[in-house]
Amino acid sequence: MAVPHEMTEDDTPPDPRRWVALAVLLLAGFVNLMDVTIVNVALPSLQRNLQASSSDIEWIVAGYVLAFALFLLPSGRLGDIIGRKMMFLGGISGFTLLSAMCGMAPSIEWLVAARVLQGISAAVMMPQVLAIAQVTFPRHERGLAFSLFGLNSGLAAMAGPLIGGLLISADIAGLDWRPIFLVNVPIGIFAVVAGAVLIPNIKGNKALEIDWIGMGLAGIAVFLLIFPLVEGRQYGWPVWAYAMMGAALFVVLLFYFWERGRERTGKAELLPMHLMRNRNFAIGVLMTMALFSGMPSFFMVFALFLQTGFGFTPLESGLTTMPMPIGLFLASILAGILGARGLKVRVATGMVLVLSAYLILRAVLGGIGDEINHWWFAPPLLMMGFGMGTTIAPLFQSILSAVPGRDAGSASGTLQSFQQLGGACGVAIAGEMFFSRLGDNLTHQGFTAALLHETTYQLIAFSIVLVLLPLQRRLPATASAAKPVPMVEL
Repeated sequence: MAVPHEMTEDDTPPDPRRWVALAVLLLAGFVNLMDVTIVNVALPSLQRNLQASSSDIEWIVAGYVLAFALFLLPSGRLGDIIGRKMMFLGGISGFTLLSAMCGMAPSIEWLVAARVLQGISAAVMMPQVLAIAQVTFPRHERGLAFSLFGLNSGLAAMAGPLIGGLLISADIAGLDWRPIFLVNVPIGIFAVVAGAVLIPNIKGNKALEIDWIGMGLAGIAVFLLIFPLVEGRQYGWPVWAYAMMGAALFVVLLFYFWERGRERTGKAELLPMHLMRNRNFAIGVLMTMALFSGMPSFFMVFALFLQTGFGFTPLESGLTTMPMPIGLFLASILAGILGARGLKVRVATGMVLVLSAYLILRAVLGGIGDEINHWWFAPPLLMMGFGMGTTIAPLFQSILSAVPGRDAGSASGTLQSFQQLGGACGVAIAGEMFFSRLGDNLTHQGFTAALLHETTYQLIAFSIVLVLLPLQRRLPATASAAKPVPMVEL
């Protein structure tokens, strides 16, 4: 008597190629996550090579994460409508093409535009990755599959600064910073071809709809907020900068009433209102925005501090930051062992470690003169990474545990969108703090004072996470065990 195949939730046998297909999905996720961290070590080279201003440098980072944030939710919905495989292949194809365009950029304007479009392509690709894995694997295999996504994130975070430093220092064919983008091209082409063959076809539901007006209002609100934060300093903070930020609040209200109206009529919402009325989820969204506003902004200015301020090479800069992703990787392994136990205690412990790391870093910066040693930064960066790794998984688990199973997908997508919005806001605010303090004082002391001033933002942002944590209701430790945790970008 033959042993029957284990059935997936739709009563079909699991795809025999699912583990090979997972490797393709992990490769695509790796390239996307590495691209986020690899850019930081290239920023000083970019600024010098393209004669970019400080606000241009901010847009290279903020433009990508803003586009990624705004298109995550509609892209997830489009995957439901058109089909996950088609959306994934379209996203990775666009990401590959736009990586080539970034690498060939003749001007800073070209590069910023290509980065924005690259962020949109990443947003088209990434929601499909977890969704394909969710429906491809039977329930008993999902835990291992999703744990590999976490491991993949840690490896990408470690590889980005190192690979970026190696590529720029090698100055391949005199291309300077350009190979950090061009390296994505052969990997992307392979992922497209392998994905077309190995990823199973998952039919879409063309009866579903997308909230295009909600998406437009959200985009306008975010632009009205971020643009003056990035450009205001360059123009001396004119009246129009404050007017734009005030208008952003008005558009947020319009967005809220629009979404409420769609909820009452039973139409598709960009931001599910019933989720935002869930106290634990709403508080968790604020915590997520605060948490993820700190890291991208810090590593953007830290690379400028090391390379422009103290003459580090891109490779030396990348190696200096390596303790942080190593700490993140080690803590992520520990988080996988602990599972869903002691979520709030782990979040609190992680935040205390991160805040302590920044206080140690500030003490190190306070003692710097005209020379620095990269080993001085290793202890606080290692502690910083371990604290973030200790925090991220239990925070997402505790937030998603408050959400009914039927809303897990939309809640995960919403959480990732606010994560990216937090990153964009952090880059704009912390960048303003760093560059306004730096001014024209391009001395060692000037860069040290600017970085010291900028770390005040991280202390405030991470303290907000600690303050909000007690407001979350206590939840059963097992509630989140079956829900996948979104992939994390730092």
